[in-house]
Order: sequence, then C-alpha cells, then structure tokens
Amino acid sequence: MTPPPVHDDATAVLTAWEAPTPDQSAIRYALLAYLAARSDACARACASGHLTASALVVDAVGEHALLTLHPRVGRWLQLGGHIEADDPTLRDAALREATEESGIADLTISDAPVHLDVHPVTCSLGVPTRHLDVRYLVRAPAGATAVRSDESVDLRWWPLAELPDDVAFGRAFGRSLTPSEPSARS
Repeated sequence: MTPPPVHDDATAVLTAWEAPTPDQSAIRYALLAYLAARSDACARACASGHLTASALVVDAVGEHALLTLHPRVGRWLQLGGHIEADDPTLRDAALREATEESGIADLTISDAPVHLDVHPVTCSLGVPTRHLDVRYLVRAPAGATAVRSDESVDLRWWPLAELPDDVAFGRAFGRSLTPSEPSARS
C-alpha cells in the first residue's frame, strides 16, 4: 500500500522538528518509528493507533485558549482530531479541525508543531486505540467569536494560566503568548 501524501509530510515534519525537551524528543522518535513501520499510520482505520492533528487556538493577544468540552471524553481539551484522506499535510489537518470545531474563519497556524502526545483513547473505531497527536499553535483574529459545532458539548475561552491539567498545552504554554508566534496563514 502506498502511503498518502500526509504520511510523507508527517515524516518530513517530525524529522525536521526540534523537540523542546527530552520527553518530546522521545515521543518524536516513537512517532517516526511508527510512521516508518506503517503506511496507514495517519488513517483513522489503523486500529493499533493513528496520528491525529490538534490545535491550541489562542485569542489575538495570546492570553486565552479556546477549549472544547469533548462529548466522548467528557473533559475540556484543545481542538483537533483525525486526519482525513484529503488532508495533504498535518498542518492542514490541524487548521481544518480548528476551523470546523471553532467556527472561526481566518485562523493562523504555526509553521511547525509545538507539542506531541501519545494517549490511549476509544475513538470512533469503538475499540481502545492510541492517538499519536501532533499539536500546533493557532491564533484567532481579533474579535473572533467561536461557534460550537456538533463535535462539542461546549466551547469556552480559558486564561492560559488556568488551563485544565488534561490539556498538555497548559504545561507548555501557561503564559501569555506574543501575537507573532503563529505566523503562517493557510
């Protein structure tokens, strides 16, 4: 089976990514090994685990993050989810998910991931699996109003310093972000 373009993109992105900590470096190597072993590593149908794309959506001044109350997990989480067959890149998948789940147009996204995570979950497959999550920083335009989608029980802006412990970004970004961090528009 020939891997889809997003598989090659994921490999290139993670190969080039400079992990900020030894723990993040270990996850990076694990994801690269998984991608090398599985041509279906980015497909939701890959029951042993699959890459996902997430986004920490922050407001224009970088003081609040938009979180979703996830219906299946029952916790406040960053936006994001499964990579679709027509997503050409991880970055495109993260931006698509952020736009769909927030209802906010004109989001801007970081060029590179800012965090990686591997966690067990029972997702849409209905069986226990793992999400190999590649996370990006996304900025909403000034005055943006979020609109809850059917993929969320609720949406709420949280001060960065008060993000729930379940949000791994809270540990990485428990501070105000400068407006220039996510710079590339997709």
